[in-house]
Amino acid sequence: MHSITFIVFLPLLAAIVAGFANKSFGAILPKVVTTGALFVAAILSWSVFIPYLSGGEATVTPVLDWIHSGDMRIDWALRVDALTAVMLVVVTSVSALVHLYSWGYMEEDPDQPRFFAYLSLFTFAMLMLVTADNLVQMFFGWEGVGLASYLLIGFWFRKPTANAAAIKAFVVNRVGDLGFMLGIFGTYLVFNTISIPEILRLAPGMAGSTIGFVGYRIDTMTLLCLLLFIGAMGKSAQLGLHTWLPDAMEGPTPVSALIHAATMVTAGVFMVCRLSPMFETSPFALTVVTTIGAATCLFAATVALVQTDIKRVIAYSTCSQLGYMFFAAGSGAYGAAMFHLFTHAFFKALLFLGAGSVIHAMHHEQDMRYYGGLRKSIPWTFWGMMAGTLAITGVGIPAVFGNPLAIGFAGFHSKDAIIEAAWASGNHGASIVGMIVALLTSFYSWRLMFLTFWGKPRWAQSEHIQHALHDAHGHGDHAHGDHAQDDHGHHAAQDGTGGYHPHESPLPILIPLILLSLGAIAAGFAFHGSFIEPSAGEAYWRGSIAFREHLMHAMHEVPLGVKLSATVAMLAGLAGAYIFYIRAPQAPVKLAETYRPVYLWLLNKWYFDELYDLLFVKPAFAIGRLFWHRGDEQTIDRFGPNGAAWVVAQNARVAGRIQSGYVYTYAFVMLLGLTGAVTWAITR
Repeated sequence: MHSITFIVFLPLLAAIVAGFANKSFGAILPKVVTTGALFVAAILSWSVFIPYLSGGEATVTPVLDWIHSGDMRIDWALRVDALTAVMLVVVTSVSALVHLYSWGYMEEDPDQPRFFAYLSLFTFAMLMLVTADNLVQMFFGWEGVGLASYLLIGFWFRKPTANAAAIKAFVVNRVGDLGFMLGIFGTYLVFNTISIPEILRLAPGMAGSTIGFVGYRIDTMTLLCLLLFIGAMGKSAQLGLHTWLPDAMEGPTPVSALIHAATMVTAGVFMVCRLSPMFETSPFALTVVTTIGAATCLFAATVALVQTDIKRVIAYSTCSQLGYMFFAAGSGAYGAAMFHLFTHAFFKALLFLGAGSVIHAMHHEQDMRYYGGLRKSIPWTFWGMMAGTLAITGVGIPAVFGNPLAIGFAGFHSKDAIIEAAWASGNHGASIVGMIVALLTSFYSWRLMFLTFWGKPRWAQSEHIQHALHDAHGHGDHAHGDHAQDDHGHHAAQDGTGGYHPHESPLPILIPLILLSLGAIAAGFAFHGSFIEPSAGEAYWRGSIAFREHLMHAMHEVPLGVKLSATVAMLAGLAGAYIFYIRAPQAPVKLAETYRPVYLWLLNKWYFDELYDLLFVKPAFAIGRLFWHRGDEQTIDRFGPNGAAWVVAQNARVAGRIQSGYVYTYAFVMLLGLTGAVTWAITR
């Protein structure tokens, strides 16, 4: 049996064992089985990935015959090529570390077996998606991660906001999935096959043809690519279908890391890169992908500037970084898009898990306004998040002014490559947006670090901390107010700690942070050659994506200002955050008061939720109430079953009065009947 079979099906087997074992064997067996299975899958995935760095051919492992209907034949098979190998490493590595992290983070949760079963099920669905050899199999994994994300986001189902977030994620993704389904139907109609290799082989021959759609003749490949891209927009939270992603923070923090770093949200990017030969046949579709990606990149970065929930800042950062990946793909730099996907998985998982460690230390407080001065209390977490911040902001030394070798953290290599590739492809507008967003990314990332780890402690103002102290000391004298009183006396109020002492997280939380820090530091420098260098990249990808070698050459010829732009933007963002949150901490408050409409616009996420509530949610509920009350209750039920029941009841009531049980009543009725019969006979 091939190793790919073990990689894909071990998480499924672990999910089944953990799910059926549930609490029968306590929490240990499900945790050991699921975590062990994922680490084995991760080791096997690296053993698959590394040989591809020196070149390798695609392999297809048959699993079973699936659907045979007329001319349509769909067999279940696992396809492994260079693109799949990247995703195998990303998905299994991050998932394995999230499983281990959850040992510490979810230690006190009574439903751990169910949680670990959901995690493994999610991983299996994602692995099915990335190993798909045909579009229907990909759609199976696509819907599988949607289902598993619904279960994980709503894991704390007794929490109303978690239920609402899970439903929102499920519904918004159904909108995108409708486009994906239509794209699959259209692709089968045009090519008479859903085999991905066969579709990509035939796609160039359909360039320039037209097809009928809603009464118009439309370019065939443009229509198919746009429909498929709508699916990618939903899954990867692009502008318009992004609203589910920040609300997904209602799930446990390990879920946030798994969904936002390596798996579900990158599925759309993977799909566009997998089908890149199709997109290459439609310049208009590529323009749409570039425009939506750049707009999402800018939108999410602006919103992240003012958010106060530590997880929401990182969530909008994910949305923004996905925009980078899409406008790289739209510019034809699919290798750069996958490179950023690869590096992003490490530093974004690190940031999310680091945020979870901070939340764990701060007794589930997520508002950064109540942090401050934590770097000495939780040093391991601090240095892990520092590595993640240096990676996402793109700290490094570019290859300019005679420096032959670019050296930097992971995001430095991949994000700079995207900006340069967009410029080299002629998408100067997208490249400029990328430069602006690099500045914003640096600002909000360092804002998060300064508010969390520097400055004076502001813990005494947190209700979560006060409740924790209340529980610890057994009295509520200090539970509220700015001047908390406890066993430490007035000193607690003066130093801003409220008498609370944050504690470093246990080893199961710290080990994943250390390992992910290595990826955030070295993944860019170690692998940039295989992903984006002209000759090495062509040898690595081997046709698994549409690799434009000439564009990779052109990246090195962009103007010096473009090469330096990301580094300059990073330094400007760092300087701005330092001035605002270290040197003059009152400046952000004054700026927000001066430009309050702009501040509220960003704080309320450009009012997308309110707009959708007005346009879609309220009308849908109004129509539902109309059909329910007026249609169902007052019409169908009233004149249907309820009306019939009322008539029967009235007749029964009349009949009941006649059936009195007295002889003279019956005799009277008989006399009436006899009189009536005689009258009828005489009149006849």
